[in-house]
Amino acid sequence: MDRLLDQASPEMLADAAKTYQCASVAYTYNDPVIFYEYAIDTALACKEQGIKNVAVTAGYISEQPREEFFKAMDATNIDLKAFNERFYQKLTGAKLQPVLDTIEYVANETDTWMELTTLLIPGENDSEKELAQMAEWIIEHCGDEVPLHFTKYHPDYRMMNNPETPIETLEKARKIAMDAGLKFVYTGNVLDFEGQATYCPNCGEKVIERQYYQITDWQLNNGCCQHCNTPVAGVYQEQPGDWGNKRLPIRLS
Repeated sequence: MDRLLDQASPEMLADAAKTYQCASVAYTYNDPVIFYEYAIDTALACKEQGIKNVAVTAGYISEQPREEFFKAMDATNIDLKAFNERFYQKLTGAKLQPVLDTIEYVANETDTWMELTTLLIPGENDSEKELAQMAEWIIEHCGDEVPLHFTKYHPDYRMMNNPETPIETLEKARKIAMDAGLKFVYTGNVLDFEGQATYCPNCGEKVIERQYYQITDWQLNNGCCQHCNTPVAGVYQEQPGDWGNKRLPIRLS
């Protein structure tokens, strides 16, 4: 990482993104809070090129630095890993409340588009009561239009004893959150056409269909449902991209 930082200046990254016609740059793997200054400098360089910035983060950041951090980001996906203190202390060595504070701050005090992701681990954070409480908290503190993603866990690295998440658990979690009042709830890490689609909150028609990273149907017109003209919360281009599942090595010059 240290050697790469010397070779990849913020300006070089922004220039590369522009050269390859990237609409945005994502800061992830590892949490951009760890490389806070580098992420902000790169985001500012990208903004000068008209490129959007997306932070994928656990949201564990103190009050003072988070203002500057999210001011530089156009969008963020925050991992709300669970809705119980035991999980955070046992499995992450952290605390839940600072994450909730960050989520509430982004939702109410910034223009950053925010989505939330919860990796459901059987026996750790998937109880019906906890999922209902999570959804209710999100609605109360952030509103009912914040997208929430429930993703499938599979055993790996130092957590091999828990079984992978059954798709039935993901479907149940999605239903609980939607019954609580959240309008945009998704399943992830599985092939689930219903759970990965976006539906108009007014007429219920499907407006975006997805197959993993591939958009297979698009029924939006300037961010509004083509069937009833209701605005659908989100950040959209006029037409969807067609990049899909492709990967491309990026060379810096």
